[in-house]
Formats: sequence, C-alpha cells, structure tokens
Amino acid sequence: MTKGPLDGVKVIEFGQNLAGPYCGQILAFLGAEVIKIERPEGDDARRWGPPFAGEDDGAPAVIFVALNRGKKSVVIDLREEDQRDELIDMIGGADVFVHNLRVDVPKRFGFDGESLTKRFPKLIYANLGAFGHKGPWRDRPGYEPIIQAVAGLMSVNGDPVAPPARVGVSIIDLSTGMWTAIGILAALAGRATTGKGVVVDTSLFETGLMWVSTHAAQFSASGVPPQRLSSGHPSLAPYQAFACADGPLMVCPGNERLFQKFAEALGRTDWITDPRYATNTVRVTRRDEVNGMVEEIMKQKPRAYWAGKLDALGVPNGPLNSVPEVLELAQTAALGMMFQPHGEGGGQYHGLPISFDGLRAGDSSKAPGLGED
Repeated sequence: MTKGPLDGVKVIEFGQNLAGPYCGQILAFLGAEVIKIERPEGDDARRWGPPFAGEDDGAPAVIFVALNRGKKSVVIDLREEDQRDELIDMIGGADVFVHNLRVDVPKRFGFDGESLTKRFPKLIYANLGAFGHKGPWRDRPGYEPIIQAVAGLMSVNGDPVAPPARVGVSIIDLSTGMWTAIGILAALAGRATTGKGVVVDTSLFETGLMWVSTHAAQFSASGVPPQRLSSGHPSLAPYQAFACADGPLMVCPGNERLFQKFAEALGRTDWITDPRYATNTVRVTRRDEVNGMVEEIMKQKPRAYWAGKLDALGVPNGPLNSVPEVLELAQTAALGMMFQPHGEGGGQYHGLPISFDGLRAGDSSKAPGLGED
C-alpha cells in the first residue's frame, strides 16, 4: 500500500457489520496500519451475501470486501482470558482503538474506554454505538433501518403519495463511520499538542439527528412538519426531477439567476417578471403549480434536448442514472476511484473520495481472510 498521511499510526479495529469497519477502512486508506479483530466466527458481514467475492464456500460477501480492504485480520475469542489479555496488550501498543460492539461488551470483558485510557494515557479510544453513550436508550441495540425510522429520515424520504421510504444506501452506517474517523483524526491532532489520548463517542442515532437537522430547524422555526417531496427540495422550486419524453432529468436552478436562465430555456421568460413566479419565496408557496407547468413543457422533448439547452446556459442538470450507468460514465473512469482487486468480474470497489497531490487515497488491496494475520 502507498504511504499516506497516517503512515506510522497503528489502529486496532474491533468492528462488525458496516459502521465500525468503514471507519477502520478510512484510516487504512489514509495510511494507518489497521488490525481488524474478529470473533472466531468472523465479522457477521462476511456472510452477508450473495453476492460473494469468489465461488468457493469460504468466499467473503462482497459487502464485507467493500469495507474491509487494506486491513489485517486477527481472531480473538473473548471467552478465553489469555486472549482477552492479548487484545488489551494489542490495544495498549496502538495509537487508536475503535469498536462498534454492543455497549455492555467492552466493560464486561475489561477493555472499556475508562479503564484503558487510564492504563494507556496516550490511547485514543473510539466508541461507535447505536443510540449514544448516555440517555435512556444508551443500551438499546440498533441497525441502519431502525435508526432511519427512529431518527426521522424515512418520514422525509420518498414519494408524497407513497409510504415513507428507507434511503437506499446505508447512509447512517457509512456516515457514522466517517464521523468516527473525523473524531479520531481530531483526537490525533490534539494528542500531538497535549500528549494525551481521549475517548471519542459517536452513534448511529446522533448521525441520524444530524441528517435531519435542517428539517428540524425548519420545523421548529415554522411549525410546519416536513413533507416528503420525492426528488424535490423543501426550500427551493423548481428544483427536482422532471419527466421528459424519454425519462426524468434532474434540474437544479438553485438561485434567481439560474431560474431566469431556466425560464429562458423553457421559452417562458414571462415567469421572470410575473409576481407569481419571480422569486423563490413565492414559487415555493406555489410549488405544485410551478412544477406542473415546467413538466408540461419538458415532457414534450427528450432529455438530451433539454440537457443541451440547459448546459449551454449553465443551468445544473443531470439524468437519473442507474448504478450500471454510473459505472459506465467517462467521469467515473477518469477519477480512478473504483478498483478491481479480484480481477475482471470480481467486483468494483471504492477508494476514498479524497486525493492528495492528485493521488487517490485507497488502493486495490483485498480484504483479509479470517485470522490470516
């Protein structure tokens, strides 16, 4: 692996499923040595398939490979006292320990944050939990869909005439892994000044609250509960996908200057001075009317026609691509963000969406076999 900005940093990750492993992978792709601790049966995500990254019986699930590349794997059986002692010794020799185990497990087996940061003052200890490190739900377990439901994400996602919908990607898991990595990076920077470690606490629920924060702010200021708007935006109109003759096109004129250009493209320059449509504030109050007029015009021509006109005027737009279409984009290929560590047909896997001096953070390394290190 190419050296990165975290070269020389050692991380012990007792991660499982998605959130904890993604945090560990971020740190690994930034150059840290990441040793993944697994139970004798392995991370549950190894069996979250199909699809699997290979055809033999022991092949790991693709989702496991996606979030565990660039690490080493060591098996620890917490039921064995000598192995628990070995784990604590490993943590003591590391810069960072991160886990997303059930909240009671570290304390029960003697490697909780309070104990270990007293024993190893320079240790950065990261707890990644479900509902947070305090409060009445502190001990409650949770998975991605539960948090999306409880934190309100589903209530604002989907078509307004359909039931609330789950966000299709594991946005809570992945972004909590990101927040945890951010916390660890901040703690490393702080330790460089103070010489002391710290306990970093994050949780899926706190991440969910962050994702609905603007909706919460708007509701608490206006008293109007947020509504599901399909591809639309609660504070902007027109600003959504519009049906064209051959499929939907996402159009985002995010200010008055762009709206005026959009109106020009549609042949409706009268909207620019019409007091019913001239400002975003009034357009939002007449959202259905405005969107209906836009779609009535756009459905007469194919997407390429409108995209050409909008591109010429600088109005942001784009088709609603499927995942296969995204992987075929020239822009995707140019950025070099996807790797094929298992060769042709073995799946494409991400690097990080960060480059340093033009070099992508992340590489084509494979995920480790269970306990291979």
